[in-house]
Amino acid sequence: MDKYIFDESNGLWYELQGDYYIPCLIFSEEETQPIGLWGQRHKEYLKEHKQFLYTSMLIDGTLNSYLADIDRRAQERLLLLTKQIAEQENVTEQLKADNQIEWVRQIQTFGFSLKSQL
Repeated sequence: MDKYIFDESNGLWYELQGDYYIPCLIFSEEETQPIGLWGQRHKEYLKEHKQFLYTSMLIDGTLNSYLADIDRRAQERLLLLTKQIAEQENVTEQLKADNQIEWVRQIQTFGFSLKSQL
């Protein structure tokens, strides 16, 4: 029996270990992208509720880049919401320059209302 075989139907290499062929799964450099809080949360969601999708993406080598993209988009959305709420509450850089304590109080106040929107 050959030590390595290639399956054309799925594009994977297999290595003979004992009596069984085990897939050779090597992650590309793309897989080393850091994943933040939102990407980690989405990963847990996929593991719990979308197991087939999670496993498929893991095998295809697309899971990490997908989670990194989810994390990036969530961060952008959070910054946008923060900016919009700051404008609504009239929390400006001028307020920060004039009265730092009031600026911090207002930032903390709408920080809690922002969490309830997420």
